[in-house]
Amino acid sequence: MMTTHTSKDFETELRTLRERLCAMGGRCEQQITLAMQALIDRDDDVARKVIANDEAIDRDESEIDELALQILATRQPVASDLRFITMSLKFVTDLERIGDNAAGIAKRALELSRLPPLEGIPDLAQLSQLVHRNLRAALDSFVAKDADRAATVIQADREIDKRNASLFAELLAHVAADPATVTRVLPLTSVCRYLERIGDHTKNLAEEVVYMVKAQDVRHRPPPKSAN
Repeated sequence: MMTTHTSKDFETELRTLRERLCAMGGRCEQQITLAMQALIDRDDDVARKVIANDEAIDRDESEIDELALQILATRQPVASDLRFITMSLKFVTDLERIGDNAAGIAKRALELSRLPPLEGIPDLAQLSQLVHRNLRAALDSFVAKDADRAATVIQADREIDKRNASLFAELLAHVAADPATVTRVLPLTSVCRYLERIGDHTKNLAEEVVYMVKAQDVRHRPPPKSAN
């Protein structure tokens, strides 16, 4: 009877850990959406909301870390449960960094809202959509324990890198054509960099899902091919 009770407690703790990670991931998604909204709409109130909300993501990281370490110390998990818990410690760090980068975009939005808008600059919405779609896919692969979908996320990061490089070049060309625009273009190059970093952390999330599901470390290797 005691063994059954302990097993149920353990399952409850694992479920709570999964739920907390999913909630934190959803919060990060919302932060990216709001940060880009603040940038596009030149909305200071939304930008400040994103910056303030970053504290909640920081709290998520601390609390999830504490929960994972407590489970490791008290339950001594093995096999797939151990991989999940150790993976969660990395997963939560990448989510926190994603939140930091979303707050960075919001800060650049505040800078730009105080400057005259630029005409003829490249549209960052496409890059943002690519990044957001890949993050959604990475979180879905975690929920579904789907290594093939995670592999697709890893492969898709190449397109994000290409789009970021293209936008960065376009922005620099804008400054070359009109040096007076530099103070308005530089914050936009920072936004590109933040989005690209979010893409990198999303790739890390997908790599962690592959490890959780298949016990394969795919970091620093060619992207794994999905089954589709």
